[in-house]
Amino acid sequence: MMGSVATDNSIKGSGKDRPERPARTPRRARRRMTGTERREQLLDIGRTLFAERGFEGTSVEEIAAKAGVSKPVVYEHFGGKEGLYAVVVDREMSRLLSMVTGALTAGHPRELLEQAAFALLDYIEQYTDGFHILVRDSPVAQSTGTFASLIGDIATQVEDILGLEFKSRGYDPKLAPIYAQALVGMVALTGQWWLSARKPKKAEVAAHLVNLAWNGLQGLDHSPRLVGHRRT
Repeated sequence: MMGSVATDNSIKGSGKDRPERPARTPRRARRRMTGTERREQLLDIGRTLFAERGFEGTSVEEIAAKAGVSKPVVYEHFGGKEGLYAVVVDREMSRLLSMVTGALTAGHPRELLEQAAFALLDYIEQYTDGFHILVRDSPVAQSTGTFASLIGDIATQVEDILGLEFKSRGYDPKLAPIYAQALVGMVALTGQWWLSARKPKKAEVAAHLVNLAWNGLQGLDHSPRLVGHRRT
């Protein structure tokens, strides 16, 4: 009867017959970010959140959580939410100002207007998050990073061009700042509207802006007068 009794090996199979478990691949240790890389990561995350929710709607806790770090890391790099916001705004202002001033290469005044209009619309289209941030007034008391101050910086560049044109055409060049602010403000506010409407096409928007600005400038009175009853 003993011959009919199965051994453990006949039931389970020999060790050689058992499938071998694949060897575990050792996990690679995650490379630790450098200080510069971590700073850039926090700036990218902050930029996205500020664009979506604004300054007040964004918290240090959320920025830290999305970066996978603790709150003290954010404070270490920027001193807090205000510091991070100020750097984001400063970068966007520099980028837009650089795009506008770098675009002004033509010699003819009308083409310069076209280049300035296209530069602003290009920025709105390519860096929408940045534009959303800039059109909100900065809550950082020590910062000049507001949309109004940015418009002023760009208008200063246009002012120099208009001043030369005014002088060559017999107009008072001291009035150039008024027209520079008006022209840049017109393009900027139209661009803000276009960001939501997204039509007509960018080139058509630029053409209409320049049409109004250029044809208006061509017909300027040397000494404009008010026609209503109010004189002061």
